[in-house]
Amino acid sequence: MGAYIIRRLLLMIPTLFGIMAISFIVVQFAPGGPIEQIIAQVTGQGGGADARLGAGGGSDLGGRDFEASGGETTSRYRGAQGLDPEFIAQLERQFGFDKPAHERFFLMLWNYIRFDFGESYFRDISVVDLIIEKMPVSISLGIWITLISYGISIPLGIRKAVKDGSTFDMWTSGVVIVAYAIPSFLFAIMLMVLFAGGSFFDWFPLRGLTSDNWEQLSWPARILDYFWHLTLPLTALVLSAFATTTLLTKNSFLDEIRKQYVITARAKGLGERQVLYGHVFRNAMLIIVAGFPGAFISSFFTGALLIESIFSLDGLGLLGFRSVIDRDYPVVFATLYIFSLMGLVISLISDITYTLIDPRIDFERRDV
Repeated sequence: MGAYIIRRLLLMIPTLFGIMAISFIVVQFAPGGPIEQIIAQVTGQGGGADARLGAGGGSDLGGRDFEASGGETTSRYRGAQGLDPEFIAQLERQFGFDKPAHERFFLMLWNYIRFDFGESYFRDISVVDLIIEKMPVSISLGIWITLISYGISIPLGIRKAVKDGSTFDMWTSGVVIVAYAIPSFLFAIMLMVLFAGGSFFDWFPLRGLTSDNWEQLSWPARILDYFWHLTLPLTALVLSAFATTTLLTKNSFLDEIRKQYVITARAKGLGERQVLYGHVFRNAMLIIVAGFPGAFISSFFTGALLIESIFSLDGLGLLGFRSVIDRDYPVVFATLYIFSLMGLVISLISDITYTLIDPRIDFERRDV
């Protein structure tokens, strides 16, 4: 197992390099970079980022003021005609675009290897602090989605496997499939209209994880307030996760129930409950339990962008989206690097979990 882990760790290096290289190349061809964002603000054309511009039409970058206008100049930046060349040059130095692309790429990788992710272009805060600031929302959503979906799906999936082909199995399958087919953001809008002050009831809040007076509340009231704010987002997010895990659990149990060792156990006179929970459960739950880390990371990082937007939850999903729109490249690349690294590590942890649950699995004898 040790050799397998070392191979997987070594394989992470070219994988991460490929992910970052492809993303970096794509970004080079994307229009409207951070310098264009500043130019748009300076020239009064608008822009997607808060560029920390000076009130007089110049830009306070590096402690120096620059005029927004100047002599005629030819620039490769859209909308830069007529601006002071020194102003453009200072912007390039500010954002690191005075260096060739390949030099910027390898410098970025060297910094990331040392977990130095720099500062956001437009938020005046380090990328790590920014991610930490947004993390409580995503952690809350990820933990509760995973626990709720597993807590409902596993018992339901076992029951469906035992009652395979029955009326209960058929109508619950219909409900599960319909739930899976409904987009979470569409269900979220429906919940908002019905229960959050839309056309019907005003039972739940629409913004944040806590109320404005949360600090003044008692501890029991804080807990209730926290779950009061999470009810609608979690209900919308858990729908598809609940459906997927339920069907996976059912199919896993059905595969085990039909195996020879189950027939032998029944022939020896063991009751159905003993067969199900004494023999089938451990083998059938292998794929479910081993997939738990991956399921958590998936719900933690990828499932909440639209939900965070709809319910005004300022988490990592919304941060990533806004960073792409604003061309805040340090945040974009740092989050991509961190999430890719965590995804690769979690994949390795899932494989190790398989061997801990079932020692018969030996990754040493298979190719990576």
